[in-house]
Amino acid sequence: MKIVQMSDALANKIAAGEVVERPASVVKELVENSIDANSTWIKVEISEAGLQQIKITDNGDGMSEADCEMAFLPHATSKVKNESDLFHVKTLGFRGEALASIASVSKMSIKSSEGNEAGTHLKLEGGKKLEKKKSDARKGTEIIVEDLFFNTPARLKYMKSLHTELGHITDLLNRLALAHPEIRFEAIHNDKGLFKTAGTGDLLQVISQVYGMNVAKKMLPVKQETLDYSIAGYIAKPEVTRASRSYISIIINGRYIKSVPLTQAIIRAYHTLLPIGRSPIVVLRIEMDPILVDVNVHPTKLEVRFSKDKELFTVIEEMIKSKFREITLIPEVQQKPKTKVQSFQSMMKFDEPVRESVAESNENAQEIENNQQIPSIGSYEIKETTSYHVASDESNSSEVIQEPIGQNEKQSENEINDQEFPAKLDSNPRVPQMYPVGQVQGTYIIAQNENGLYMIDQHAAQERIKYEFFKEKLGKPVNQSQELLIPMTFEFSKQESIFIEQYKEAFENVGLFFEQFGNQTYIIRSHPNWFPSGFEEEVIREMIDQIMNEERVNIETIREDAAILMSCKRSIKANHYLNHSEMFRLLEDLRKSTDPFTCPHGRPIIVHFSTYELEKMFKRVM
Repeated sequence: MKIVQMSDALANKIAAGEVVERPASVVKELVENSIDANSTWIKVEISEAGLQQIKITDNGDGMSEADCEMAFLPHATSKVKNESDLFHVKTLGFRGEALASIASVSKMSIKSSEGNEAGTHLKLEGGKKLEKKKSDARKGTEIIVEDLFFNTPARLKYMKSLHTELGHITDLLNRLALAHPEIRFEAIHNDKGLFKTAGTGDLLQVISQVYGMNVAKKMLPVKQETLDYSIAGYIAKPEVTRASRSYISIIINGRYIKSVPLTQAIIRAYHTLLPIGRSPIVVLRIEMDPILVDVNVHPTKLEVRFSKDKELFTVIEEMIKSKFREITLIPEVQQKPKTKVQSFQSMMKFDEPVRESVAESNENAQEIENNQQIPSIGSYEIKETTSYHVASDESNSSEVIQEPIGQNEKQSENEINDQEFPAKLDSNPRVPQMYPVGQVQGTYIIAQNENGLYMIDQHAAQERIKYEFFKEKLGKPVNQSQELLIPMTFEFSKQESIFIEQYKEAFENVGLFFEQFGNQTYIIRSHPNWFPSGFEEEVIREMIDQIMNEERVNIETIREDAAILMSCKRSIKANHYLNHSEMFRLLEDLRKSTDPFTCPHGRPIIVHFSTYELEKMFKRVM
């Protein structure tokens, strides 16, 4: 007989391999149980990053003697009674394998009471009950997990450094605190305070304690209600960025989850506001009917599946875009304080000092002080620029694209009439009127108004102007192809050739025809008329890369990239000196842009020095 039934001890150890990956996994399961028990205070005490000891104490509902013993049986749960309950899960834990799995690879003790009589005290080792006795009647539960993986030494080989393991625990507690600002969390490592929240229900207060005062001051509240979703939270101003998407926290019905499509929707909402390779800090709490989300697709319950995912992604994307349309975000340049500034908590009458996770502290120490200055987005109607010229390299196209006059093209001073310097121009609610004073190193325009001093990156400014112009033109091209006098010849790899043949019809539907000429050589005799002159090969190869990665041709994305490419290539560069009239014209064209705060690559265009900051620099105010 080859097939035998595994013992409960072996089955629990295998289950522990799925649930208990590291000390942070233990903390997650136990703290989530405390949250499900309606706790308002949870204390986590850790020794040696949890490998030596993890102690969780709460003031939750507690358990009776019978329930306390039953809780350590495999798949014992109080949250799922039948199959239909799986589709209406409202608790963080429900599978019933956590306590049994943790107990099977550790030495564990538990004290629990419902508060009306003496509680129960159990001791277990490797999943076996060693001792049972009475405990005090304090309402709540205390669980101690010691010598984790003592009976599975092979698992210890996969543990990282204590610093790394502690970072995972702190990051987890950060997420749980963000998900439940109404709970007072306290974490201690080796008898030193690690993390603490006030439990007032104020999410911004928790954000300040997780990410620091400077970040919290630059978070924007967002809120959206639909028939299916209730969304609320905070998004960082685009000037606050990080190198990792792990600073995006998505909470569904009180559960922190990971969702690549949801994260991508958030990134899309920021669009050209983020520099390449940077991500925002976002905390979104989403409430929905549990039947719309399946949380039972992974043992750790981090990954979920939505039944109306496209609707949710659209709502979130539009909510963030709408928030940015409401406000002006020109970064303020501030002097660094010589002494430690007053904490955000004390400014807002918070009780506890700012705490950061170990994993974030090194990065935040530099980045909170030196965040990239990235302004905001908007979506006002595009206005025509007052002056145009015909782009010479587009003259062969069936549609002539008129391009705003480039400041890098010679323009006589006497061509600018006095009307360009009116006493008062039409006000723009998002971008103030700025008057040029001069130029620094032929790169940055210095301007002023009653609110202080402004520095404008002339290349980034014209990139934005031209990008919006080309995006509008390329977004609605005439559906025609342009015949080439001299056909273009391409040599592709074998893999590329296979995809070209497989998706030939898709290419032809957008006006691109590949004619095979040899084994892996193709000739193109015509292409869509919206292809930017001089960049045809780059666009064609990008289309091939896209279809290899996404198995489709997304024309909207291709046109977007083409507009960015054209705007960058045709904008004035550094060390190009402008006269006073050219600077004024550039600033006015920028004010007419839809999103005049960043270039298409997410870099800032305008930086503001307030009058107050200028006076501080020169000690006119102290």
